[in-house]
Amino acid sequence: MTVWTATVLTIFPEMFPGPLGHSLAGKALAEGLWRLETVDIRGFARDKHRSVDDAPFGGGPGMVMRPDVIDRALKQTQTAEVTICLSPRGPRLDQARVAALAAGPGVRLLCGRFEGIDQRVIEAHQIEELSLGDFVLSGGEPAAIALIDACVRLLPGVVGEPATLEDESFQHGLLEYPHYTRPQEWQGRAVPEVLLSGHHENIRRWRMAEAERITRERRPDLWQRYLARKGAAQSV
Repeated sequence: MTVWTATVLTIFPEMFPGPLGHSLAGKALAEGLWRLETVDIRGFARDKHRSVDDAPFGGGPGMVMRPDVIDRALKQTQTAEVTICLSPRGPRLDQARVAALAAGPGVRLLCGRFEGIDQRVIEAHQIEELSLGDFVLSGGEPAAIALIDACVRLLPGVVGEPATLEDESFQHGLLEYPHYTRPQEWQGRAVPEVLLSGHHENIRRWRMAEAERITRERRPDLWQRYLARKGAAQSV
């Protein structure tokens, strides 16, 4: 059986496993449900300073990661996994893409630093660019950790109750409904009566209505896509 593998190319391999060594991901890693490999990009530099970057052509601040060094690192770590570069220029990562990656053999993640990676090596290796959102991090490593964590929790055997994955945010194109636990009343705020009724169908309907309301109010972009998919399904 092939074990889902995350291969991370980085100049900071010591940042891994980091948070991935704890909680669900860490337990699954220890149990062999997935594998983590780190590759130090500096190991493929050919000067005594192990340089991986140089000044950008055209001028400007900062440095750019060299294509020749990245190319050697990629060629020495050929795998069956898709290769992804975490970059704010890429399309935004969503749950559907995470599920597709989790269903495959694994991922190979190239973590950029400085001003970025020479465009030529991205094109030469047909590297997929993905973004976590409209913000900039100091490097690709934190984004890689987030992507790996999102994938690992979908792997078989990682989450104790697989049914809990069914009602999560984005699973059906909606944000998740609110949750409540003991005490039944807290600081004058009571748990919605329907959740205390024991009527499973009414609870299901309430949760769906709340998921729709929250998505409509907070993420109109998701709401419009949800309505479009719902309309398409009903027309079939």
